Amino acid sequence: MINAMSVVLAPLRRNLDAMPSPDPDHPGLLLRDMFGYSERVLVIPPQLVRGLQFFDGASTDNDLREWLVRATNSFDVGEPLQQLVSALSESGFLEDATYHAMRDAAHQAFAEMPVRPPAFAGAAYPECPEDCRRYFDEFLKDAPELAPSARKLIGIAAPHVSYEGGWECYRDAFTALREMGPDRTYIILATSHYGEAEKFGVTRKPFLTPYGQTTPANELLDELKAMAPEALIEEDYCHVMEHSAEFHVMWLQHLFGPEVKVLPILVGSCFADSPEANPHFKAMLEALGALATKHGDKLGWVLSIDMAHMGQRYGDEMAYEEGNRGIEHNDTGRMKALIEGDIDGFWRDVRKDDDPWKWCGSAPLYSLYRALPGVRAELLRYGQWNIDEASVVSFAGMRFSV
Repeated sequence: MINAMSVVLAPLRRNLDAMPSPDPDHPGLLLRDMFGYSERVLVIPPQLVRGLQFFDGASTDNDLREWLVRATNSFDVGEPLQQLVSALSESGFLEDATYHAMRDAAHQAFAEMPVRPPAFAGAAYPECPEDCRRYFDEFLKDAPELAPSARKLIGIAAPHVSYEGGWECYRDAFTALREMGPDRTYIILATSHYGEAEKFGVTRKPFLTPYGQTTPANELLDELKAMAPEALIEEDYCHVMEHSAEFHVMWLQHLFGPEVKVLPILVGSCFADSPEANPHFKAMLEALGALATKHGDKLGWVLSIDMAHMGQRYGDEMAYEEGNRGIEHNDTGRMKALIEGDIDGFWRDVRKDDDPWKWCGSAPLYSLYRALPGVRAELLRYGQWNIDEASVVSFAGMRFSV
């Protein structure tokens, strides 16, 4: 029975980034806000980490107090209890009024911005436009000579792993895209790491980068909205921190100029065995297909995808190293289905056992193949990269034709 004086603890947000603290002087569980509502970073000491289980929306402060008494073998737990609750709440890490105010303020601020500002300039790539040109030119310096596609080129897929980690696959894919030229509108189907499942996040804002501002393809967005209004989340705040669109915008600007016309779409993850069972998702795929039919050669399709995510960073017990044959074997099987145009076989493999390989990019691929029947992939380059010493990401550069 709950004590009359007890208070139900607000639940811990599920969309926090949690990882072991990298600082040996401050061990514990590091929590930070990947949405950027809060700039705070907390390290929960090892002895208190299990106490986070009580921030589930059902447990009370008395439940947490009783656990602290047992964990510390002391009745004097009032101060550490209050410190833990206050630190989590003041950081915006609990689903309470403080968090809601932070979230609403951040969303309102983005809605009022005239542009989508660069999130990774000075970190993933240089801040200075001249340095950016030298940076990307260096990647392209030894670009391979690609034989012309035997079919009509419609676009590419490239990674969104860091440029340094996947630069050869970026290089080969965007080298293939060069022949499409600067006069097309490029639709970026980018993996959404933060958005709603089976939804498509869009914004009307131009992307601002060190190169300048893109030209937003808002007339195409209006067409999509008319055909699939319930599938779209307009002015999606996820664009603020999403690298998978920004990294490809930078490449497009480098190749075709800062004012290149783009429509970045964040494709939410999909866990359904039959995605079209969701009528809104199905309507969006049909809307993308209608755009392709109507505008044809005026469009280019750019998919921002990674593949397997394996290792301790991603919840696996064992560590993985770059060059892992098991990862490559699985990736090769899935890419073979894409090369053959077998999207049904690809999706069955992705959905098998809830995808223990944790492919990041399956939803954009599925969307392209369903929207444009007859698509075939051609593998240009495959790669793996140790994102840390115990975890691997795989990726590829591909071009698509019909």
